[in-house]
Amino acid sequence: MTTAPASPSREQLLHNLYEAAELEHNLMCTYLYAAFSLKQGEAEGLSAGEATAVARWRREIIAVAVEEMGHLVAVWNITAALGGAPRLGRGNFPLDPGYLPARVVVKLAPFNDATLQHFIYLERPEQSDEADGDGFAAERLFTRGTDAKRLTPMARDYDTVGHFYATLSADLRAFVAEHGEDAAFCGDRWLQLGPEELTLGGARHVLCSKTALAAFDAIVRQGEGAPSDSEQSHYQRFAAIRTELAALRAANPGFEPAWPAATNPVLRRPPRPEGRVWLENPAAAETVDVANASYGLMLRLLAQSYLMPGPSAEKSLHVDLAVSLMRAFTPLAEHAARLPAGDSHPGCHAGVSFTALRDTAAMPPGPAARRFVIERLAELARSAAALHDDQGAERTDQAARLLKALQERAERGLDLNTPFNAPAPAVAPAEAPAVAAPPTETVDGIEVVQGEKLELRFEAKRCIHARFCVTGAPQVFLANVQGPWIHPDAMPVERLVDIAHACPSGAIQYRRKDGEADEAPPPVNLLSVRESGPYALRGELSLRGEPLGTRATLCRCGASKNKPFCDGSHHDIHFAATGEPETGLLGLPTDMPARRSGPIAIEPEPNGPLQLRGIVEVLSGTGRMVCRVSQARLCRCGGSQTKPFCDGTHARNGFTAD
Repeated sequence: MTTAPASPSREQLLHNLYEAAELEHNLMCTYLYAAFSLKQGEAEGLSAGEATAVARWRREIIAVAVEEMGHLVAVWNITAALGGAPRLGRGNFPLDPGYLPARVVVKLAPFNDATLQHFIYLERPEQSDEADGDGFAAERLFTRGTDAKRLTPMARDYDTVGHFYATLSADLRAFVAEHGEDAAFCGDRWLQLGPEELTLGGARHVLCSKTALAAFDAIVRQGEGAPSDSEQSHYQRFAAIRTELAALRAANPGFEPAWPAATNPVLRRPPRPEGRVWLENPAAAETVDVANASYGLMLRLLAQSYLMPGPSAEKSLHVDLAVSLMRAFTPLAEHAARLPAGDSHPGCHAGVSFTALRDTAAMPPGPAARRFVIERLAELARSAAALHDDQGAERTDQAARLLKALQERAERGLDLNTPFNAPAPAVAPAEAPAVAAPPTETVDGIEVVQGEKLELRFEAKRCIHARFCVTGAPQVFLANVQGPWIHPDAMPVERLVDIAHACPSGAIQYRRKDGEADEAPPPVNLLSVRESGPYALRGELSLRGEPLGTRATLCRCGASKNKPFCDGSHHDIHFAATGEPETGLLGLPTDMPARRSGPIAIEPEPNGPLQLRGIVEVLSGTGRMVCRVSQARLCRCGGSQTKPFCDGTHARNGFTAD
């Protein structure tokens, strides 16, 4: 006879958290699958009004899926806080009976009335009488739980997500009551994903039962909705789509908002064909293959990140690559939903299958793991390029370009020679090129002018005509003249240095020749949001891994012809955007960090936002502090509704940029 502990064991808690991770992961996949099947625009057979509504539904469903990803990160962080390794794997679709409770049916299905009703049913509040969608009934009813006390972790039964998390919360309280806070939460907090790596609701460090239970509570409130915020709960958001769908269908009985994507598509002939669609069309299978491989690498990168103490450049890079892989995955998934599945399923389209790796376990951090990532991204980039060569679709082009950019970023950022945790060798700054007579010459588009004590450089492409130079040092910078216009010796060198520091764009740089120090990075990194204008960034800057200086103005209107830099095009297009975002926007931190300076890496995502990595204080145009972050994704398409931060609008408004 075995003797089970009085409170749940750590093993049982981790077992339950693994199921919670799989549940959130599966829900996220099913929501994304439905969103990717939705038609886009009048060109795909929708009226103008229908197209507007369907685009709104797509945004809502993807927003819910992103929140599920936040729930998943919260569960992973609680797992890590308890000393466990987060569960990133899951079973492939459709799930076998017993994997989840009988009435929690999870499968990939296109958007339609039944699928939407199924989503409402899954997210329903306790005591709700919502029925499940047609075709989503359990194959058979069964009981997984047992009243017998067992040392072996056992599955639990539950009717709703809220019921499951209520049980998890009660178990956690009992465990902490028996073992104490310190012993219970014995994991390394810096292995978790936090705001230093990810801007996501669940990316908060779990330190104690209070923070863990708050995370559980947030998951339930977002899923079921508390009275104070019910309109934003998943249940209410799906219900609102149902109401709008019914109205549009009443006006047009033939309204079909989605492509007939397969239910539970698979890439190989299934041993159990029931409830599955084998993708026989080579074009569809090849598209889904590249998408699945991207998804698999994303999971492995996230698993890898949980073995790396943060904040660190390598941990952040792994998370960045993982998030960007999902951005490459999206156009492939949408493309698949527009391709026929094959001759055996006439009238049925393909769909991405989210095939999970047999094991997503992380590799021991170090050069070998980095080599694997670089090799795998190179394979993905080559395959995506070949796919686009064969199919020539807009979405395959998007994916191929993104994957190529990720390959290049990994090759720049992952050192194959440095052991894990060993300090990277210092890189000596490149010496400024020697400038011979005459006193003025142009080098790589930069005007270089020699003075007695100082060399001035002017890069016209980066100038935004802030006019600090011609108004603060009119003797040095002669406006509206023919011929030489920069005279470094016309002002005391210390005053001239101050004028150079005032140049927000970095168009004016200098090199001291009198033995004094050159410009140093500021003591506080700052990002100023200009009213209807660019971002003004100050810090130790690098762009795509190359040093950039300490000052830059970056385009946020989307119209610059010199991206990522501002070129003044916001004036030409009459760009309108506030320079006064609210303090604590999106719940971002405002607390004073221990360190306020250091490197800032700028990585423009192809056709996407500006990814910043590094501690930075975001200021309004008038100098008010908005937030203090250690990473950010800045809108540069001009369309985000959460400016200055990206909300994914670039994927819908046709924004293009390297």
